Amino acid sequence: MSKEKKTSPSIGARIREFFRRKIVSLKRNPSMIPMVMLVVAFLEFSLNLTSFSNTTAKIQGSGMGLSQFTIMLLSILSVVCLLNSFPRRKKANVPMIVVMFVMFAVIIFCDIYYNNAIYAAVTRAENPIVIDSSTAYISKAYSLLQVHVVLVCVTAALVALLPVYSKLLKKIKTSVEVEDNGEMDEIEIAE
Repeated sequence: MSKEKKTSPSIGARIREFFRRKIVSLKRNPSMIPMVMLVVAFLEFSLNLTSFSNTTAKIQGSGMGLSQFTIMLLSILSVVCLLNSFPRRKKANVPMIVVMFVMFAVIIFCDIYYNNAIYAAVTRAENPIVIDSSTAYISKAYSLLQVHVVLVCVTAALVALLPVYSKLLKKIKTSVEVEDNGEMDEIEIAE
């Protein structure tokens, strides 16, 4: 009775298997790619709300608080829309996709409106806001909004191109080769 020692796969084999499983997961649910990008855009905005709130309080431009609220609300709702736009093993939910693109457009409009309000407050002729070490959050909010616009546009492009790269993902070979030990010749089913 000799027991054969089972060898564990090498680190390289485990890493390859990890990435193979991730690719299989993406092949089954390619809508996770724009979802990850949308969550990154949401986190980029929501984790920097202090800068936006301080900027709104300092500048007090008309509609800045409403723009900030609209961006936050529609960012959350667009995540929900994206989850409902591509249900598993069903056709895409076109009305949800349309609503999601409308939300993306409103988010981008609010980002640009907020950025223009910052620019107007900093460059106005009388009593401009001076950006120094005590008001550095204003320039941070300005640049973060530009990044947010880019992230939302990339997310919209990923959603629009989903049929294209989902077909490309399906062409990736992820099957595992199984070795045959030669003992599969005769299988008794009769009994």
